[in-house]
Amino acid sequence: MNTLAQFIQKRREDLGLSAKGLAAKCNIDLSLIEDIEAGRELFLPTTIRQNLAKGLKCTPAEIKVLEKDFTNDLVSPEIIESLKELILNRAGGLKCPQCGAALITKIARMYDLEDNLVLHPKAHCSKCFFQIH
Repeated sequence: MNTLAQFIQKRREDLGLSAKGLAAKCNIDLSLIEDIEAGRELFLPTTIRQNLAKGLKCTPAEIKVLEKDFTNDLVSPEIIESLKELILNRAGGLKCPQCGAALITKIARMYDLEDNLVLHPKAHCSKCFFQIH
């Protein structure tokens, strides 16, 4: 397996699950499963990785090794925090701080261990490798 997307899709198919079935089994939004399998999600939060591992009958380490964690060394933490706030405030037309191309943004709805809703801003550049996860 070369990519996270390929690994997740193959494991899911080997278990005879649809994307919707895997989402239900792992208690994860179907849109997140679709984003992972389409290669749009390259880095997963620990709880998502653990839920996927249980549902796919593998270890979290098998998933983690395939994730891509691009560090944003060229962008200051202050700019990233500012972008996160703008995303949470649903600002539109955001640009990549590295190349100036359009940022594709979304707000992930996740739950902590006590079942409290946590909104998590995410973004990736439409042209370069910049992402906020």
